Amino acid sequence: MSELSPALRRDAELVAAVCMSVGPEDVVTIITDDAHLEEANALAQVVVERGGFPVIANNEHQVQRAIADMRFPMAPPRNLHQAMTSSDEIIIITNLEWANRFAHVSAVRESCDNNAKIASVEEGIGSWDLTEADIRDATDRARAAIAALDGATWCRVTSPAGTDVRVSIEGRPALEVTPIKQRGQMMGPVPLWAEVAFAAVEDRTAGTIVVDGIMLGIGLPGQTPHPITWKVEKGRVTEITGGEEAERLKQVIAGVPGSDVIGEFAFGTSEKSPTGSPSEKGLLGTVHFALGDNHNAYPGGQNVSTLHLDGNCLNASLLIEDSGQYIIKDGKWAL
Repeated sequence: MSELSPALRRDAELVAAVCMSVGPEDVVTIITDDAHLEEANALAQVVVERGGFPVIANNEHQVQRAIADMRFPMAPPRNLHQAMTSSDEIIIITNLEWANRFAHVSAVRESCDNNAKIASVEEGIGSWDLTEADIRDATDRARAAIAALDGATWCRVTSPAGTDVRVSIEGRPALEVTPIKQRGQMMGPVPLWAEVAFAAVEDRTAGTIVVDGIMLGIGLPGQTPHPITWKVEKGRVTEITGGEEAERLKQVIAGVPGSDVIGEFAFGTSEKSPTGSPSEKGLLGTVHFALGDNHNAYPGGQNVSTLHLDGNCLNASLLIEDSGQYIIKDGKWAL
C-alpha cells in the first residue's frame, strides 16, 4: 500500500473511523468515478488497516451519463445493486451532485433495510478544516431541532430573497442526516454536512419559494446567478420564473410524473458546509426544498418520481407555527 499524505490520511480516517466506524471483518463497497479514484484508494487503505474488506466499484460510465442527461436512469446496475445490499458499509465518493441524486434509488433504501451504513463523501478530502467536535456540534443542533419539531403540524419559511411558504409535516417523522452514521440510517453526505429533513405532506405546501443558492439538476457549477421563484399551491409548483436557470428547470421536469410536487423540506445545522456546492444544503441558516420523489428516502413520503431536485434558500428564517418557536432566524441558529 502506498504512503498517504498526512492530510489525506487524517480526512480518510475521519470518514472511515468516525463517520462510518468501519470495524474488523466489515465488508465495504466504495463507489467512485474516475475523478475520485485516488481518494477512493485512500479510503480503501484505511478500511484495510481497520480490518475491513473493501471493494472499489468505478461507476464512471453511469455517473457521466446521468450528469449529462437528467433522464438517464439513476438506479445502479444489477451487480452493483447486489454488492450494496450485501455490504456492511457503503461509501460513495463521486461527483457530489450525482451522489445526492443517487440517494433516492431503491438500492439505497434496501441497503438501509439490511442494516448497512451508507454515506457519500463530500468534495475536498485532504483539505477539510474539520474536527470530530465540529461534527458532534452539528449533530447536537440537528437533534435539538428534531426535539423542538416533534408533533408539529406546520412550519413557515421566509427569506430576504422573497421566500414565504408554509409546509406541513403532520405525521411525518424527522430524518436526521448527520455525519456519524448509524446502521439502517438513510444515506447522507459526510463529514461536513448536517441537516434535518422531512417528507413534506404532499398536498399542503403553499406560498412562494425563491431559490437563491444552489439548484441541483440543471447543470449549475455553483449558486444560481438569477434567483428561481416557485409558486406553490396545494403541494404542487404551478409556476417557475426567473432567468435562464428557471427555463432550464422547467425543461428538466417537463413531462416527468411527480416532479412538480414539493417532496422534501429540510434545513442545515452545520457551520462547516461550504457554499456553492451541493454541500451548501447542510449549512446552518439555509432551508431547502426538493421537487419530486420522497418515498424512498423520507419517512412517510408518498410521492414517487424519477427526479429529486433540491433548491436552497439562503439566510432563511424557519418558524414552527404550532409553538411560535424559531429554529433559525435571519440565517442564525435560534434554539
